[in-house]
Amino acid sequence: MSVHDNLKVWHAHFEDKNGRGLRDQIADDAVFHSPVVHTPQSGKPMVVAYLSAADIVLANDSFRYVREIVDDQANMAMLEFELELDGIHVNGVDIISWNEDGKIQDFKVMVRPLKAINKVWEEMGKMLETMKG
Repeated sequence: MSVHDNLKVWHAHFEDKNGRGLRDQIADDAVFHSPVVHTPQSGKPMVVAYLSAADIVLANDSFRYVREIVDDQANMAMLEFELELDGIHVNGVDIISWNEDGKIQDFKVMVRPLKAINKVWEEMGKMLETMKG
């Protein structure tokens, strides 16, 4: 699959919020790099947990991707996003790499400004605790 095909699958996930669709996109040995957790989170269950929490916390009605940069040779893309979270403007990027099977291999999130990072950290922490049950 091309990066553009992979992006279509990623964007389709945002349209229907199908948890199964998200799990199907993630490689078993995927790695997630959080803007607030110091160590990479490895393995499909961890990556799915973080991305599922982000779906709930960040992907609200104000969330939108505003720019995409695609590197077909490296099989990766950078997607800039914006949203409002409790009145705080959040700007960030998702840097996504896919393996040869079209599965997400590496997912890195970067967020700015500092006030937004603090808010994301607070809300994601609460959601991850809630998801643990």
